[in-house]
Amino acid sequence: MVTDTLLTSKPDSIETFTIEAADLPAFEDMPFEDIEELPLEHPGAKDPVYRERRDYIASLAKKFRETGEITDVDYTEEEQDVWRFVASELEELHQEKASPFYLKAKKNLGIRNDRIPQLTEMNKRLRDTTGFRLAPVEGLVNTRAFLSWLSWRVMLSTQYIRHHSRPGYTPEPDIVHEAMGHIPMFTNPAFSDYSQTIGHAARLATDDQIRQLGNLYWYTVEFGLVEAEGEIKAYGAGILSSFREMKHAFSDEAERRPFVLEEVIEHDFTYSNLQPVFYVVPSYDFLKKETRRYIETMM
Repeated sequence: MVTDTLLTSKPDSIETFTIEAADLPAFEDMPFEDIEELPLEHPGAKDPVYRERRDYIASLAKKFRETGEITDVDYTEEEQDVWRFVASELEELHQEKASPFYLKAKKNLGIRNDRIPQLTEMNKRLRDTTGFRLAPVEGLVNTRAFLSWLSWRVMLSTQYIRHHSRPGYTPEPDIVHEAMGHIPMFTNPAFSDYSQTIGHAARLATDDQIRQLGNLYWYTVEFGLVEAEGEIKAYGAGILSSFREMKHAFSDEAERRPFVLEEVIEHDFTYSNLQPVFYVVPSYDFLKKETRRYIETMM
């Protein structure tokens, strides 16, 4: 039963989007992190209202696993304010440093600065462009599980938002990271094919190859830079969804290297506050071709 403490409008105003279960892989044995367990350093760890809210939004993802139905989240004004703050901080940086394709895709997906977008509305637009889809998930999954879903052209996405006390920071993926960072790029055919190729490899890879694929994903999908219009621009979600990373990636403190596949897959990453090294690809098509070359040798 939905209560007024969790939603600001009537439950019947919530939209749903159904994905046929036969079109998706099973969630069986997928290892989720416990959404109810937050580390003490998490900004919302000691906030019972925030934790209750996260648990409710997580329950919508659990419902999806049972029914294939994506349910919109009726975000509160406090949650909308967090989105507006981050979006306004990022707007100027995006116009200056985000890849031209990202800017166009963000607009075409209807992602605005004044409200949090819903997975249902973005799903409809993605389906009509590259056939990619979004599936709600309540918490982090391991690298193999997350990457494997890409092989079905499905990205697992959270729906909750970071704690209001630190809107510029999140220790985990949230809807800001997903919608402001990841999702627009899936409207690019070359990038979508690249992501699916990684997913195919993840389903067959050894543990060491999963490590390599994780490195590749980190330095491209999360923290990738691309040559565009004679300049270096950002396309990685970890950069595009963080104004600190946006500023840092183009500063003198960051090292920007040409993309060399053999180097990237062996460059283990850490979840440090700011990334020390970024790799620059000449194009998304180049990235797709290099990844296919790697996977052919890997298999």
